[in-house]
Amino acid sequence: MQPVLNVEDVRAVEQALTGEGVSLAELMRRAGNACAQEVERMEDVHQVLVLAGFGNNGGDGWVAAEALRGKGEDVTVVSPVSPDDIESNLAHVVATSARAAGVPIEVAPPRERLEALLDEADVVVDAMLGTGFHGEPKAPFDIWIDCLNRSGARVVSVDVPSGLSAQTGHAPAGGVMADVTVTMLCLKPGLLSDDGRDLAGAIVVAPLAEQTERLLVEADPVAWRVEAGDYLDVLVPPSSAVDKYARGSVLVVGGSERYVGAPVMAARAAARAGAGYVTLAVPDAIAAQVQAHLLEIPVVGLPTDPESGTFAADARDGLRRLAERSAAVVCGCGMGVNPSTMSVVSGLLECDVPLVLDADALNCLSRLTSGRLDSFPELLRRNAPVVLTPHRRELGRLVGQPDNPPDSLTAAMDAARRVVWAEGGSEICVVSKGTATACVGVEVALLPKPGPASLATAGSGDVLSGVMGASLARRRGAGEEGEEALPLVCAMACEVHGEAARLASKRYGSRGVMAGDVIEELGLATDAVEERASFPVEEQQG
Repeated sequence: MQPVLNVEDVRAVEQALTGEGVSLAELMRRAGNACAQEVERMEDVHQVLVLAGFGNNGGDGWVAAEALRGKGEDVTVVSPVSPDDIESNLAHVVATSARAAGVPIEVAPPRERLEALLDEADVVVDAMLGTGFHGEPKAPFDIWIDCLNRSGARVVSVDVPSGLSAQTGHAPAGGVMADVTVTMLCLKPGLLSDDGRDLAGAIVVAPLAEQTERLLVEADPVAWRVEAGDYLDVLVPPSSAVDKYARGSVLVVGGSERYVGAPVMAARAAARAGAGYVTLAVPDAIAAQVQAHLLEIPVVGLPTDPESGTFAADARDGLRRLAERSAAVVCGCGMGVNPSTMSVVSGLLECDVPLVLDADALNCLSRLTSGRLDSFPELLRRNAPVVLTPHRRELGRLVGQPDNPPDSLTAAMDAARRVVWAEGGSEICVVSKGTATACVGVEVALLPKPGPASLATAGSGDVLSGVMGASLARRRGAGEEGEEALPLVCAMACEVHGEAARLASKRYGSRGVMAGDVIEELGLATDAVEERASFPVEEQQG
């Protein structure tokens, strides 16, 4: 796993390194050399342009320019001021050194001149704005960013693409579209989420010092980026001596007269993701219609409320009996929100069976707790795992933020932690869905490899809940429960979901994928993820 640190914690690690004898000047030298090495790895590089800012990020660019000059590369630095006028002491020193080494400098060129320099460049080193940046770029960098993105040149960004917040992943006025981002010491949240996913390109982590790994762990990372080999710890050992129940039985609870398809997709996803036996419980008013879409999956009809078309309160006891015979339960898809369905959710929470709550089950939780689930920890305190799978708006409704839901990866993780820390046990995980999904447990938050944009389609959340249910059921059926591994199990389910979407995109195109297409690829996706876990190869972040 790779540690992910908040920006302020990265600064603390830098200070800790100075206490270990690695000066800030030495860190700048190593950072600049790391960027120069990435440029040298590129093919057909004859002309390099460095766009340097005022501060230490610009200082890294000056170091990279001098290093490339020393390797015989044709390199020019564009700076808003001359080296003599740079106020940052470290940046001033390295800029003066680069000038003394013969690096050509263009100071505050007009737009036409900058565009000409960019046209001549094979690679541009973006060292304008660093990890301390937030908001919108000001002149001249707003103009420089626009010119750079229009140029078509390959870009290596230093630490973070200029214009992007390394903390939030927001770039409200746009940012540099990098081919490679060389980020120092560790990953930052903004590189992995929201606008960062489009801007950062391939991410290379430069640790800069041998002490870095230890200091990063001591800094208590905000999250850990999961790598393929990490899933080996939660794989269910393969066996030919298995029956359908040993592969796990899943009960899917959901549906209403208004939303018939959502529970069907969750049930089919659970089956495709490896559950040996899946049962779908729906209001009896739609049971025949649902069964017509499912040949291999039995459908159980339970009392319907005639006014709402959802489960009636009388369905509660029947659902509990079905749940107690299952290895895992998925609840919420298309279920509706009213007193009857709220009773269903609270009844399932009382069962000692692994439970995945999605969609309307989450909205029922919000209603049951007046939008403050973190103030009612006893509701989730149980003797079996519970997984909540909210997107950001649902998460906001759960923690009293319906009008201002979390708008970044870190804000979503903070909200999720309010829920899991209130409950306090190891048997809860909040899977906060978004451009980057975080699987947040009491002890750790894990970031699986994100899925493609083709997942932004109706029903994909229902599919994920089915995959989650199958993952929990398979482990329980094989006697591999281990609640302390719950966030990693959830992260693997997310990765299978994303891999299935990538496979579907190859068949239907990036904009043509529907949720049902993702379901059809889940078997192959599960095999692919498990194979990568068993035989991991080095992955490049992106």
